[in-house]
Amino acid sequence: MDQNNAPTTGETTKTSRIPRPNRLRVGIATAVVAAAAVGGTVTAFAVNSDDSTGSTTAAASNKVAGADSEGPLSTKKGDIVDSDGKKVILTGVNWFGFETGTGAPHGLWSRGYESMLDQMADKGFNTLRLPYANDMFDAKAKVTGVNYKLNPDLKGLKPQQIMDKIVKAATDRGIRVILDQHRPDAQGQSELWYSQSLTEQKWLSDWVKLAKRYKDNDRVIGADLHNEPRGQATWGDGNPKTDWRLAAQKAGDAIHKVNKDWLIFVEGTDRHKNEQFWWGGDLQGVKTHPVKLKENNKVVYSAHDYGPGVYMQGWFMEKNFPKNMPGIWEKHWAYIKKQNIGPLLLGEFGGKKTAGKAKEAVWQNALMDYLKKHEISYTYWSWNPNSGDTGGVLNNDWKTVDKNKMKMLSKYQTPLLEAKKGNKSE
Repeated sequence: MDQNNAPTTGETTKTSRIPRPNRLRVGIATAVVAAAAVGGTVTAFAVNSDDSTGSTTAAASNKVAGADSEGPLSTKKGDIVDSDGKKVILTGVNWFGFETGTGAPHGLWSRGYESMLDQMADKGFNTLRLPYANDMFDAKAKVTGVNYKLNPDLKGLKPQQIMDKIVKAATDRGIRVILDQHRPDAQGQSELWYSQSLTEQKWLSDWVKLAKRYKDNDRVIGADLHNEPRGQATWGDGNPKTDWRLAAQKAGDAIHKVNKDWLIFVEGTDRHKNEQFWWGGDLQGVKTHPVKLKENNKVVYSAHDYGPGVYMQGWFMEKNFPKNMPGIWEKHWAYIKKQNIGPLLLGEFGGKKTAGKAKEAVWQNALMDYLKKHEISYTYWSWNPNSGDTGGVLNNDWKTVDKNKMKMLSKYQTPLLEAKKGNKSE
């Protein structure tokens, strides 16, 4: 998901919608898409046991690591595992803003960041996917949209220093953190991992700096290398200017030279051969060209998938909807987990409607059931209410939660880590 409008200090409702190319490419289709942003990750307490079917998934989830899980994390076939080899499932949320002109997560004009993170933990999100833009690391980068009366310890800080505060506060509460290179600059996303404003070398060096910076915090678990590759991006064709797989391998190996503990999250592209899909959502190329790192147990594939509230794809109109959806998911990304090729994170999905008979609500609930059945990790889009085409977990007041969304999400959550002593939320 992307957003192009940065809110001003004191804004408490979602930003206005503006036209932009959608995250998918279907022929020449474009869509009016949200002007909202990116965010956190999901944490949880336990896989919900209200599944009256007594399925094998419910039994298998007893083996999921709990609050005492220890890092660093690695991979084993289709699973993420902790240092004891216990399965780790990430059930998190996105909290966006660092990738925008605010230089800080959105909503801090309405409340304190510690209160925000207390609520995330209380609602069971065990992971935070935190989007950023590379220009937030510039010496001249500024912070706007923060109410310093509510966030007094952020006053005078640069965006990178505020990220330090957010990361520490989240991990102190038992929330694991994934850093997401969402944009080269606050002006918008880029098709490739480099752009006119960001060289490949700067993209790599920023990742190396971040890997060093958070090396001593084993709850910062990894790098989502580039958000939603698309357009010019290819997979496995060997062209160094466009081959996203090659770039991901280069970045992963560079990160591991300074921090071998990090997981490397690699998104898909928007197409396979002549077939087009959601931005960052197509991972069919992994079958023949998997990502190979020198640290071979650190790759997690990540897809983005959206519903009819974002764009009315043909499969949403089929007579057998939603029974047709598992086939769509398995073709483009879920086969990776099902065939034990590697672990999978559904890094973004979401929508405004989660209850009732609307197609979007039916789709979201079917997807949540599918993720739970196959024990696939996720980070929901988004915590923020100001994502124009999806809304968020929070309502527009930035304080109360959308009860229907939480009812859906709480069906599939796994434990947070233990909060660190001295955390204010204890």
